[in-house]
Amino acid sequence: MNILIRDILAVLPEGPKVSTIYVVGDTIAAIDKAPEGFVADKTINGCGKLLIPGLVNAHSHAYMTCFRNCADDLLFNDWLFGRIMPMEDRLTGEDCYWTSMLGCIEMLMTGTTAYYDMGMFMDDAARACIDTGIRGVLSRGLSGAPDGVDGPNPRLDQARGYLKTWAGYDNLSFVIGPHAPYTCTEDYMKQAAEVAKELDLPIHIHLSESLSEMETIRSQYGCTPIELADRCGLLTNKTTAAHCVYATDEDIALLASRGVSVATNPISNLKLANGFAPVTKFMDAGINVCMGTDGASSNNALNMFRDLSVLTLVHKGNQNDALAVTAEQGFKIATINGARAMCLEKTGEIREGWKADLVIMDLDRPSMRPVNNPVAALCYSASGYETETVIVGGRVCVEDGKMVNVDVNEVYAKVEEICERLGTR
Repeated sequence: MNILIRDILAVLPEGPKVSTIYVVGDTIAAIDKAPEGFVADKTINGCGKLLIPGLVNAHSHAYMTCFRNCADDLLFNDWLFGRIMPMEDRLTGEDCYWTSMLGCIEMLMTGTTAYYDMGMFMDDAARACIDTGIRGVLSRGLSGAPDGVDGPNPRLDQARGYLKTWAGYDNLSFVIGPHAPYTCTEDYMKQAAEVAKELDLPIHIHLSESLSEMETIRSQYGCTPIELADRCGLLTNKTTAAHCVYATDEDIALLASRGVSVATNPISNLKLANGFAPVTKFMDAGINVCMGTDGASSNNALNMFRDLSVLTLVHKGNQNDALAVTAEQGFKIATINGARAMCLEKTGEIREGWKADLVIMDLDRPSMRPVNNPVAALCYSASGYETETVIVGGRVCVEDGKMVNVDVNEVYAKVEEICERLGTR
C-alpha cells in the first residue's frame, strides 16, 4: 500500500518540522518530495497531528496482562516466587495467545510499534504478533539446567524450531532468552550462549534487578550477576540486559566494553522497590540505554509513555540534576536506542529508506496545547492515548484510535475467562 501523510508536524532526527511523508510498501520512500510515479492508496491529512517514530518497548512480558493488578504491594521475592510463578505454571498456550493479544493491543493503542518479549509459549506469542500486526522480537524464557541434568529441558531445542516455523514473517524475529542467573545454572547459561553464537542470535536476559539477586549470586559464585553472565559468554554486542539496577562501576565498565545494551524499566523497578538504575552512568559510559515496561504484573501497564515520563523525571529528582535524562535523551531511549538493542535495522527514526513504523497523535488535547516543544510534550505531557493512527511496516494497525481487523471485545472476554480460572481476583 502507498500511504501519503500530508502536512504533518513530524519529529525528524534533525528536529520537529511540518513535513509530507510518502510510504511505499513497508518503507518511508521519501520526505517532502514525491517519488516518481507515486500514487497514494491512502491519504492522511496531518493538520493538527503529530507524527513520531513508533515507540520501542525493549523489555516486556506481554502474556502477563492477566496478572495485572493482582500481585501488588509485595516484596520482590514474594511477588515473583510466591504469587506470579505459581500462576504462570497454570497457563496454557491458548491462554498466552489471548493475554499476549491484550498486551499487543495495549502497546499499539498507546504508540508502541515494536516490543522485545520474554515469554512462555512462543508459537502463541507469534500468532498474537501476526494477528495484531505489531513488530515482535521474541524469546522463550530459559530456566533450569541443561537437558538431562535435572530431567528433560527441551527449551533450547524449541528455540531452534521457532526460527523455522515462523520464517518469512517480516514483523517477527527470535532471540535466545536465559531468564536470569538466579533461575539458570552456570552450565545452562553457557549452553545458551553457545547456541546464540551458533545461530548468530541476540541475547535477552535479566541482570542485577534486586538486592536479593546480588546477595544470592555473590554467595553462590563469588561475583556479581553481570560478571557471572560475562563468565558464561552471555555479554556480547547483541545482548540486551534488562534492569541492571545494582550494576557496580566495574559492571558498568564491563557492559560498555562488551557493547551490551541496557533496558531500564523505571516503573517496574519502583513498584517492586528495587530502586533506580544508574541510567546516567550508563549513558556516560557510552552504553546504549533503551527502555521497557516489563510485564503488566509489575508495572501495571504496557504503555511506554508512562515509563517515558517517569524516566525523564525520576532521575532528575534522584540526582538533584534537572539535566539528568533530558526529554531529547528520553525520546531516543524510547525509540532508536530500543531498535538498536533489538537489532532492528533501519527502525526507530523517520528517515527516507527506513521502515514505516509510524505513530500519528492527536494534538487537539488540552494537555498537548500549546505545541511549544513536541519532544518535551511527549515526555512530560502525553498520556499515550492521544494515539490516533499506528502504522507498522506500512500496515495500518490502529485507525481513529481503534484496532484494525481485531475484535477487541473478544480479547477482553477471553482474558476475563482466563482470570476467572486462575483466581486472580
